[in-house]
Amino acid sequence: MNSESLSGLRWRKSSHSGGGNDCVEVAFVAGGAAVRDSKDPEGGAFRLPASGWQGLLAAVRPGGPARD
Repeated sequence: MNSESLSGLRWRKSSHSGGGNDCVEVAFVAGGAAVRDSKDPEGGAFRLPASGWQGLLAAVRPGGPARD
């Protein structure tokens, strides 16, 4: 997604992110979510369909997929 299509979205950080800019932000869009780096909010974002967003959450939550 380019920076023009990101304007006007309501971006949120996790309550677990602390106070710095070392996390990702999410904005919910029609049919899914957009994710961007909080250190570079003008650098673009990627969009996930709802199933992709649910898969990402499942992967990063405790008990998610095993990591090698």
